[in-house]
Amino acid sequence: MNTPHERTTAPLTAALKGRLIVSCQAPPGDPMRETATLVRLAESAAAGGGTAIRANEPEVVAAIVAAVRLPVIGLWKDGDTGVYITPTVRHALALVEAGAAVVAADATDRPRPDGSSFAELAAAVHGAGALVMADVSTLAEGITAAGQGADFVSTTLSGYVPGTPRQTGPDLDLVAALAAAIDVPVVAEGRINTPEEAAEALARGAHSVVVGTAITAPTALTSRFVAGITRP
Repeated sequence: MNTPHERTTAPLTAALKGRLIVSCQAPPGDPMRETATLVRLAESAAAGGGTAIRANEPEVVAAIVAAVRLPVIGLWKDGDTGVYITPTVRHALALVEAGAAVVAADATDRPRPDGSSFAELAAAVHGAGALVMADVSTLAEGITAAGQGADFVSTTLSGYVPGTPRQTGPDLDLVAALAAAIDVPVVAEGRINTPEEAAEALARGAHSVVVGTAITAPTALTSRFVAGITRP
C-alpha cells in the first residue's frame, strides 16, 4: 500500500513527465520584478502550454497560485552568495503556506544558514504536505539529496557553484548521469536556450525541463542581442 506521501507525489510526477516548467522570475532591480507582472508571465506560460511554474518569494508564489491553475514550484532567494535558494526551514515552510506544491531548495554540500540539513528541510516540507525539489550542482549531491527525501532532483546549480564546470549551455552530461544513478525524477534546468536543447535534455533522461531566461527575461534577451550586433 502506498504511503500518503507517495499518493501525493505520484500524480504530480506523472503530470510533469516529458513536459515544460516555466520559471517566471526577475532579478533585483529588473523592471519585470513586480508581482503583477510576474503573474502575467505565468498566465502567458500557461496559455502557451507550460505544465508548471517556478517562482521566487512567497508573495509571488501566492499570487500565481491564485491566478493560474498549474502547480507552482516555489523557492525563496535570500542573499546572493552561499546557500541562498530557500536557505532555511523557515523559508521552506513559508512557501508551503503560500501554496507551493513543490518547494525548491539548495541541496549542495554547503552549510545552511540555520544549521539544518537538507534532509531536515525535506522532512519539514513533507510534514506540511508539499513536495521537495533538490537544486544540485554535482552528481554526488544529487545522489545524496535523493537519499535524503528529495522528490525531484534538478541540475539548477551546475556551473554556478565554485568547482563546477562553467558552460554556455545546459549540463546535459549531469542530467544523463543523474538519470542513470537515481530513481528520483531528474529535472533539467540551467541555460536551456532553445527547444532543441530542451528536447535533448529529455532524450538524455530528464523527467521534465525548466526554462526561464529564454522565455521570461526580456532584459537579458535584449542584452544578448545587443551584444551580438555591437562591434568592438
